[in-house]
Amino acid sequence: MNVQIQAKDITLQASTRAHIQSAIDCFTKYSLDITSVNVHLKAEKKRVSIEFDIRIAHAQPIVISQSDNNLDAAIDLAIDRATKALRRLHDKIVSHKAVSIKDLETIDS
Repeated sequence: MNVQIQAKDITLQASTRAHIQSAIDCFTKYSLDITSVNVHLKAEKKRVSIEFDIRIAHAQPIVISQSDNNLDAAIDLAIDRATKALRRLHDKIVSHKAVSIKDLETIDS
């Protein structure tokens, strides 16, 4: 998985970068084939915006944009929204209504 964290007009501290990296590492628990994650942080007028661009093989990319007055709040909200989107995609792929191999009948020739 290719991970890029870019900051524009913001000095990104090591603890904030580690927090974002640990959240991205937790995205792997959904067993999706995530090819790359791009994180863009930028300062606007008295606000901070963050954007997660998550590329998944054989699926549409997930793009999460969040802005807030506080950097940590914006990061946490964006991580929560990305987690929710990945969980929903995982649930859609692994449906609870799917037929199990044990439930299939055998055909005798």
